[in-house]
Amino acid sequence: MTLQTPFVLASASARRQRLLRNMGLRFEVCPSHVNEQVEPGMSPEDIVQVLALRKARHVAAQRPDALTLGADTVVVLAGDLLGKPDSPAEAERMLKRLSGATHAVYTGIALLHPPSNRTVHASERTDVTFHTLSAAEVTDYVASGSPLDKAGAYGIQDSRAPFFVRRIDGDYYNVVGLPLHRFYRILKKHFSDLLIEDYAA
Repeated sequence: MTLQTPFVLASASARRQRLLRNMGLRFEVCPSHVNEQVEPGMSPEDIVQVLALRKARHVAAQRPDALTLGADTVVVLAGDLLGKPDSPAEAERMLKRLSGATHAVYTGIALLHPPSNRTVHASERTDVTFHTLSAAEVTDYVASGSPLDKAGAYGIQDSRAPFFVRRIDGDYYNVVGLPLHRFYRILKKHFSDLLIEDYAA
């Protein structure tokens, strides 16, 4: 799959970059540095869409010739938003809360194409159920360093994830950080003139 326009990812996430490469897309990486504070009382769906749009707009202002993709992911457990842990101790607390429970992962995406004045944004939800984790499993996983740069303090694509993720309801790739099915359908519906597919739809 090829885009007939420069394509920019407004994120430094190695996971999102890997997913886009697996789709065969060529892109530039231009991380956004925006204020991620939102108004209190917003729903998770609105939060991730607002932040994805904010990130995409920030980068699109620097690259007005390109199609820019912004994304944001949050983990929600019992109404609480779990972002990236600030420390190993916070990662451990998050994992203990997730243990034996079902949480929701929301990812918002925003696509901006200034040359044609097009903006599309959406969100995706996936429910993830954890097995009950032992104290040793939590400690060992945190010691690996992997949880520290991930919302909810875990990465579903990690080698240890099969040990504690018991069930997934929804798009797996959404939990990784980019809902590929939703992203592809948005491209097909709203940006088809920019898209060249080298395989059957």
